[in-house]
Order: sequence, then C-alpha cells, then structure tokens
Amino acid sequence: MTSDSDTKAAELQRAFAMFNQVSAELTQAYEALQVRAASLTEELAVANGELRRQYQEKEALSERLSSLLDALPAGVVLLDAAAVVVAVNPAAVALLGAELVGRHWGDVARGSLVPTLTVGEWLLRDRRVSIAESALPSASGKILLIHDVTAAHQMKTDLERNQRLAAMGEMAASLAHQLRTPLAAALLHTSNLGQPGVPDEMRARFSEKATGQLRRLERLIQDVLLFARGESIGRDVVEASDLLAEAAQTVEPLMRDHGLAFSTVDACEGAIIVGSRKSLFGALVNLLENAMQATPAGGKICLSGNCRGDLLAIGVRDSGPGIARETQSRIFEPFFTTKGQGTGLGLAIALGVARAHGGAIELFSEPGDGAEFVMTLPVGPAESGTE
Repeated sequence: MTSDSDTKAAELQRAFAMFNQVSAELTQAYEALQVRAASLTEELAVANGELRRQYQEKEALSERLSSLLDALPAGVVLLDAAAVVVAVNPAAVALLGAELVGRHWGDVARGSLVPTLTVGEWLLRDRRVSIAESALPSASGKILLIHDVTAAHQMKTDLERNQRLAAMGEMAASLAHQLRTPLAAALLHTSNLGQPGVPDEMRARFSEKATGQLRRLERLIQDVLLFARGESIGRDVVEASDLLAEAAQTVEPLMRDHGLAFSTVDACEGAIIVGSRKSLFGALVNLLENAMQATPAGGKICLSGNCRGDLLAIGVRDSGPGIARETQSRIFEPFFTTKGQGTGLGLAIALGVARAHGGAIELFSEPGDGAEFVMTLPVGPAESGTE
C-alpha cells in the first residue's frame, strides 16, 4: 500500500515538474512575444509616420501643381486613351469654352479650330494658337499644350513687312534708274509717232517698240508692288500636276522662241497643295523665266515634280553656265541681279511665295554645269483638328 502511494507521489511530482517547465517556457515565449510586439508596434509607428509624411508631401505637390496649372498662361487639356477630354486648366477654358470635359477632342477641334498653312498652328476665332501634344508615360492618354501666338505672329508679319520696306528704301535709286530707262525709250518711240511724213510701216514699228517698253515698265511696277505687299495666301486646292501643266503651257512658246529644248517630268502622284494658285503659278513661271534667261540657245530646261514623303518637290533645271559660288549666297536677295535688265525681285518673290506656303526654295549649281532651283511645299489639305 505504501509502495503504491510512493509511486503516485513520484508521478505527481514529475507531472508538477513538467508543468513548471512548460509554464516557464510559456512565460519566456510570452515575454519574447511582448518584446517582438513592442518592436513591431514601434516599426509600424515609424512606417505610419513615413506614409503620413509622404502623403502630406504629395498633397502639397498636388496643390502646387494645381496652382501652377491654374496660373499657367498656356491652355492644358488632358485626354484619355479614347481622346476624350478629362481635365482642363482655366487658360484652356478661356480659349475653348467651359463645356470641354467629357467631349471628344476631335469634336472640339472641328467646332473651334481652323487650320493654317503653318504646321501646328490654328485659327481660333480672332486668335492664332499653336498646339503641341505629348503622350502620357503610361500611354493611356495625351496632354495638349495650347499657346496663344497671335502677338508673335503679328510681330513676325510686321518684321517681314519692315524688312521689305527697308530693302526697297535701300534700292530706291537703283529702281528709279531701271524705271527711267524704259520710260525714256517709250517716250522716244512715241515722239517719233508724231513726226510728219513717217511711213505707216515705221509708225507701226515705233508703236510696237513703245508698247514693249511700257509693258516692261508695267512688269517692273507689278514686281515691286508684289514684293512690297507680300503674299496673301488663300485656301485654293491645287492639283500639283495641273499647276505644272499650266506653267509648261505658258512658257513653251517662249522656250521655242529662244531655241531651247523644254521637257516636263510629272511624278506628282496626285499630290494636292492648299494655298494660292495664282501666287504658286507666278512663282513657278518666275523660276522658268529665270532659267530661260540664263540658258543660251540650243540648251535644255526641265520642269519636274515628285513627292518626297509629305513634301512636293518642284524642280527647274537648266543647262546654262551655272551660278558662281560667290553669287549663290545672294541670289535670293531683293534687287540683286546679274542681268542687264530686271528688278532682281523674281527669285525673292518666288522664295516669299514658297515660305508663305510653309515651304522653301533651294539652289543646286556647279559653275559650268547648269543650275537647278527646287521648290518644296507641304502636300495634302490641312486637317481640321488634332485627333
């Protein structure tokens, strides 16, 4: 009996010992858990503080960006991936009106913007604006930046006019001399018409010579007025092939009279030019007449047209003596001429026409190997808005 009691006491003692051991381990684990919990709580507080600081910084940055957009004089339009307006700043509202958000940008552009001959510039009621677009980094939309360039465009126009007037003032004496020469010749021939006893054949010859000198005077005056006034570009839709054909038909008889072989190479591929048909035709005829006057009898002149991407290149090439290198840099200057007659305005006017249409004229010439003037012009009707 005693033996059983001792055994039970020993088992109970071992059980208490094991309980105490487990209890001690639980206490240690709990204490370690408390330490870890305190550490995590501290780390969480630090993280919360950092997040709060970052949020406050983003809030401040957002407020600064919002204030900047509100104060920006340029209009800002934000488009989503479907080109629908999702946000605008006050400058954009002032330019385009209040009912913008939620509308498709194509509808806004078609209803408000009128294209100009300058790429990226549009007429907006009585203002002229430039529109630049940039894709968002996420490729989920675009930002349009709209600048009012009315004042800058007017200043450019005034500057070009003042430059033309200054050039005319500098060359007034030369122009007066060129006008006086044909006028004196015309007066001489008309005075002979009044002489008694002049045969009808001589009278007709004097009349023809006087008329020729008066026409020369008229051409000089027209060139001066055209240069002084500058180009007024319209919205004619001109087929490049028709323009080449019309110019070729006009100058072919003159080429034959000068003993020149004339050819046309049309590779315009149906290209369209938007602008002033009359001005473009006059500029092209100027280039052809310039080539004709520079080429001796028996020479060749070629009129060509071909497309180069979004540009139309119209070339006038002659087989004349070419243009000296020291002269090439001045060939487009107003009143500069290497001929005995003329105002020296033909090439200057042609260059002005090309520039007014958003193009240019380049000269390619090697002395002794002819010359080629290439007029490049943007092709295709301008679109009615930015999509």
